[in-house]
Amino acid sequence: MNTKTNLEAVTKNELPIQNNIKSLWEKLMKAKVGVLPLPLYIVLAAIILTASIYNTLPADMIGGFAVIMILGMLLGDLGQRIPILKEIGGPAILALLVPSILVFLNVINTSSMEAVTTLMKTSNFLYFYISCLVVGSILGMNRKVLIQGFTRMFVPLIVGTVLAVLAGMLVGLLFGYDLQHTSFYIVVPIIGGGIGEGILPLSIAYSSILGGSAESFVSQMIPAAVIGNIFAVVSAGLMMRLGEKKKHLSGNGKLVKSEDGNEVPEEKEKVIDFSLMGAGLLIACTFFIVGTLGQKFIGVPGPVIMILFATLIKCLKVMPHKMEDGAHNLYKFISTSLTWPLMVGLGMLYIPLEDVVKIVTPAYVIVCASVVFIMMLSGYFVGKLMKMYPVDAAIVTGCHSGLGGTGDVAILSASKRMALMPFAQVATRIGGVSTVILASLLLKLLS
Repeated sequence: MNTKTNLEAVTKNELPIQNNIKSLWEKLMKAKVGVLPLPLYIVLAAIILTASIYNTLPADMIGGFAVIMILGMLLGDLGQRIPILKEIGGPAILALLVPSILVFLNVINTSSMEAVTTLMKTSNFLYFYISCLVVGSILGMNRKVLIQGFTRMFVPLIVGTVLAVLAGMLVGLLFGYDLQHTSFYIVVPIIGGGIGEGILPLSIAYSSILGGSAESFVSQMIPAAVIGNIFAVVSAGLMMRLGEKKKHLSGNGKLVKSEDGNEVPEEKEKVIDFSLMGAGLLIACTFFIVGTLGQKFIGVPGPVIMILFATLIKCLKVMPHKMEDGAHNLYKFISTSLTWPLMVGLGMLYIPLEDVVKIVTPAYVIVCASVVFIMMLSGYFVGKLMKMYPVDAAIVTGCHSGLGGTGDVAILSASKRMALMPFAQVATRIGGVSTVILASLLLKLLS
């Protein structure tokens, strides 16, 4: 009898413990990092970390995606939770800067770096991402809004560029910088269209005109481009907050209103057909290939040709609606799931913190900030005069002061406006190419 009573007592004592464990587990499962329950995230992170330590992490797309996604989910989630930071594009800022800092401090091991390098450079993940976003957003866009957007965006872009250059030169003079140095080594790198499309061609041009190695000019120009990109990301986040507070100023990813001043009605969400997404993937890749072919024969940058070709197809209404839906659904999947991971890869490989630290002074930072802020303010006010949504016009114009395609992704993700990618790419590519050509000609005249 006593034995039975003792067993019952033990069982009663164990029940609260079991209930507490169950409650704790339920709480842990409700806590999430991105979309993953916290316990599952920890297990996956531990596996990836262990594989990288023991050099068994695949140095290919599989290993690369594992690294950038596990970090991207964490940093994107933290950026959305940290007060103040979350209001100015926190996820984009953390996803870009934290990996860059980790690389600078040699925290990320060789195995992880090799995997990410293969994904980002050998497999060209950045251009794949941009292709899916550009083609999907153009084909899924309202045709009327698309045409109005492209025809109107050049005015704020041109005005913003001219004013930004003048502001940068003036602020540089106030801080004692030589006018030519400010123009060619600070202002031009910021608006040159990124590292690959802007700084590298500029470095070759500077080298041929001034003598010396192209690499020496790259190290002098990269800090301005990186700092300018950071200010553009923060400014885009602030613009997003302004649009949330004053909704009449924001199109939430739309650049223009309809001609009568009313908003274009939203299209109904369509049921996702995964087989159509496969067709959308093929279309996006093929449109990118059209761009590379065109670049070979006519010399215009491939991404610009891709944008023009997608716009032409949309305007002529020659693409079946279901195929447009497939490309648009792919765009939504890519922009939702892979944006923060992509920026982790960009931060690891394209934000060289070591180069930035060498040159940066408070005055240097202020000059960079003045270029970006004037660019965005010009876009805001000129866009308003052009009957565009001022917030969205400012963000698109600000993309001209970002790191090319890398900057476009960071700026638009910080402002939650990935639908503006086609306009951002035009601002970056055409604005960047024009800047590189004009700066090279001007330097030759002055030398």
